[in-house]
Amino acid sequence: MHDTPPPSVPDFTQWPSFPFEGDLRVKQLDEPVAVEPPRKGEGLRECIACNAPDDAYIWVGERWRVRAMDRPTGLPMVLILESRSHLDLGDLPNLLAAELGVMTVRLERAIRSLDGVARVHVNRWGDGSAHLHMWFLARPYGRLQLRGTFLSLWDSILPPISESRWRENLAHVAAWLAEFGGRPLAEPPRIQWQTPSSIAAQSSAEAAAAAAEEAVSVIESAEETPLPVTENEPAPDLTRTGAGALADTVAEHTASGEDAAEVPSNGTPGDDPDPETGRDADGQSAEATAQPDSMSESAGTDSVPSGPDGPATDATGTTATDEPAGTGEDSSGTVTRDTVRP
Repeated sequence: MHDTPPPSVPDFTQWPSFPFEGDLRVKQLDEPVAVEPPRKGEGLRECIACNAPDDAYIWVGERWRVRAMDRPTGLPMVLILESRSHLDLGDLPNLLAAELGVMTVRLERAIRSLDGVARVHVNRWGDGSAHLHMWFLARPYGRLQLRGTFLSLWDSILPPISESRWRENLAHVAAWLAEFGGRPLAEPPRIQWQTPSSIAAQSSAEAAAAAAEEAVSVIESAEETPLPVTENEPAPDLTRTGAGALADTVAEHTASGEDAAEVPSNGTPGDDPDPETGRDADGQSAEATAQPDSMSESAGTDSVPSGPDGPATDATGTTATDEPAGTGEDSSGTVTRDTVRP
């Protein structure tokens, strides 16, 4: 029997955005496995996001956190948006699903406001970790060869940007997000007052350290590196994580007469705002200014856009005129309004 000829190299290898050139060949496809191995945070695997403290992030809120890579990479900015709750994308209740849309737009605008950024690519893969994490990759302005779907590959090929510029960008994005609530944890680099000889020595030391320690790119990150298949791998136990944990939470609060969409993601009671003052235990107000060009969506309903010729309506046919929930920095579980910066 003749061997099956290898598939031909696809046409996209000739695109200007493809990072490689020369002779290429397609790998042989492995046989499918009967049971996929558990991801990080699934079954008996520890979750990286759940074990990470707040000081590992550049901005933290009550239900969302934003972090960067541990060192600069080739792109002006690479950030990860994570939920505090150990849920995957399809497990999000209505409240967090609505907030995810608002946070995605808000973070995209913050990154796009950086100098030298033309576009922001938003990606979600999730083959390495069961905890929801969304990637935000900034494409440099004018670098047309980096357009398209290969941007994450270019991130590991381009030389890393300077650490001072990287830290300035992180502080800018963190402060931008803090305008709507939460806490910024990234600070701009401090000015080092040194003599010229000391500066030259420090620059040489930094260059040597950077050469000795390679930056970890998007595709090499722990969140996107699938675990190897091993023999006798225990089947993932999803009864208390992901959809199983969500089902338990919904059942518990349904039995008590509460709406599951109104339950805070961390499940901690006692944080609802005072009905008389409108403020929570931390003194935070549950209302902010709404801009007329903002979207609208309720925490408990799914809004359905009616197209460019008419306003958006929800599933009941009601016209949506107010802006949806922001980050919801109070713990009431109620979607609050916020200001969307241009």
